[in-house]
Amino acid sequence: MAFTLIEPGPVILVTTNDGGKPNVMTISWTMAIGFGANFAISTGPWNFSYRALETSRECVIGVPTIDMIDTIVGIGTCSGRDTNKFEKFGLTTLPAKHVYAPLIGECLANIECRVTEIIDRQNIVILEGVAAYRDEIRKEQRMVHAIGDGTFLADGRKFDRRAEMRSKLPPGV
Repeated sequence: MAFTLIEPGPVILVTTNDGGKPNVMTISWTMAIGFGANFAISTGPWNFSYRALETSRECVIGVPTIDMIDTIVGIGTCSGRDTNKFEKFGLTTLPAKHVYAPLIGECLANIECRVTEIIDRQNIVILEGVAAYRDEIRKEQRMVHAIGDGTFLADGRKFDRRAEMRSKLPPGV
């Protein structure tokens, strides 16, 4: 339970493209590295999109807001192996300028990234942002923060989605 005491950064959606089709996954462990455009995310071979990250060495970070919480949870609890998540969750794909993975039109912000390093032992992927976009007219601006036990925070308010996430939570949480 110690991991629930330190929240690393906002929940993000990461889009990939394996050369054939785009996919999107929810990542709840993220962090900025320094004050530039470098980021770390935690993911590994258990995620269908991981192979695309390894082979294409690029992705897009989409920054969703609290009004997308059910979409965030839904994307994180199904697999792109057998689900077109963009279609299922009504997400708009927009072309990126520097990578093949799509931007997500519904997100507050999108950051096109290149994979600079994969640290297998800790399941960390290091990304370098190459372009960033923010929807300045979007009304909802509150980002979502995962606690790690199926609950989320946005501006201090707690949102419980434990029941929906039961299949993805560690035993005892």
